[in-house]
Amino acid sequence: MSGADHTVLGGAEVDTPARGTRGEQVMQEELGTECRAERFYAHQMCRVLHPAMIEFIDRMELLFIGTAAADGSCDVSLRAGPPGFIHVFSADLLGYPEYRGNGVMASLGNIVENPHIGLFMADFADDLIGLHVNGTARIVADDELRRTQPGLPTERVRGRAAERWVLVQVDEAYLHCRKHIPHMVPVSRDRDWGTDDQRPKGGDYFGVAADRKGHT
Repeated sequence: MSGADHTVLGGAEVDTPARGTRGEQVMQEELGTECRAERFYAHQMCRVLHPAMIEFIDRMELLFIGTAAADGSCDVSLRAGPPGFIHVFSADLLGYPEYRGNGVMASLGNIVENPHIGLFMADFADDLIGLHVNGTARIVADDELRRTQPGLPTERVRGRAAERWVLVQVDEAYLHCRKHIPHMVPVSRDRDWGTDDQRPKGGDYFGVAADRKGHT
């Protein structure tokens, strides 16, 4: 889907979602889904975060992110944290922290080349519903963000301090229906935030390193 249009009536912004990309329109025409798509655009597409979406984001512990390099090659990754680790600063701006990882910087590298980003969150435990947020991303240092957002909480858990933040200017947000979302039951576990220890990280789970070592 594409970013949404908006008009100004009497000095107030009115949410008037765009009708998708040209590719969406081509496939809707080919498969005869225009009416269904129009209903969805009219009923569910938002240019900014609806208050219920903000409440939903505030309790999320998982965030899936999709980015692409300048040449279009894609990457999907996962971010996780305690409820509230994704911060909504306004109805059209949210941010998430980047903790210490494997050092590859695949997502951040893509954002440097191409700022378009797709976010997906789902409640697998209770409401069984999902939320898409698409927008434009930029990378901000932790101290820089705290100068503009002085109320941002300080993380006390070792290994969970943000090395930097990704701020996302919201272009569109919309519901993902529940019919295919699996029901999962949360189980508490200790997590080794920010560790470089290979054992808690999963080590060579798929055996790639061992296989390559055996061929050298």
